Amino acid sequence: MSDTPHCYRHPGRETLVSCSECGRPICEECMTFAPVGIKCPDHAGVGAARSAPARVRRSQPARQAQRTIAGLEAPATVGLVVLNVLVYMLTVYQGGGVSQPGGELFREGALIGAAISVDGDWYRLVTAMFLHASLLHLAFNMLALYWLGTIVEQALGTWRFLLLYFVSGIAGSAGALALSDPFAVTVGASGAIYGIMGALLVLEYRATGSFAGQALGLIVLNLALTFAIPNISIGGHLGGLVGGILATFALAHFRYARPRSLGPALVALIMLASLVVAYVRVESYV
Repeated sequence: MSDTPHCYRHPGRETLVSCSECGRPICEECMTFAPVGIKCPDHAGVGAARSAPARVRRSQPARQAQRTIAGLEAPATVGLVVLNVLVYMLTVYQGGGVSQPGGELFREGALIGAAISVDGDWYRLVTAMFLHASLLHLAFNMLALYWLGTIVEQALGTWRFLLLYFVSGIAGSAGALALSDPFAVTVGASGAIYGIMGALLVLEYRATGSFAGQALGLIVLNLALTFAIPNISIGGHLGGLVGGILATFALAHFRYARPRSLGPALVALIMLASLVVAYVRVESYV
């Protein structure tokens, strides 16, 4: 029998998220994003009377779920952060210093449309997600990945989160190719991170019935920075955001549908559509 906690309102649904107020496990449909933490419907005033609910004793599964906010139960998020840092250290070793990554790994892994067109290096759509142009670039992306990824991984589960991450990253790579010239060099996990922001938007909407929340504010702020700061891949950010929104809708909406593979199958179609966009753009170079 699984030790994973189950939502107190939907006993058939496993979850690693708990209410920051009472500690009870909650699924994505029961989450309400509060200024501090995620709350259950009882403590957020969603679908319940406004009288204060009785405090519940925190069981061991509830305490376990609450500890996930520290990332202890978000292994994919932590693993991705570690992998990005290790790759950056290798490019620093091969390159010109801490803020000047380079070398063969950087050269052969960066997203360059012309290299895909001439050499067929389609793997660059994935490898570019793990490369960064500077220490500041890496720091900002890894902070966002840990902060946002921990929440989304707990809500969706590790394997669904990884699927979301890679599909968003590939969608971001496709968007970068679509809106840049053939010789532009694009690197970074930003496309995947924007996909995580899109996931938060979907999860918040499913929990509150409104888009006017923290997730939308975060997206608007980051898009404003995307358009205001030069040398940022607008296509990469927009592509990742769209991919993340669509993938999360498929994974969350069809999570308990039959067959269980329906959600992941729809995400695979989103990935395929991203590859088609990239292919059409690369073919247009000829």
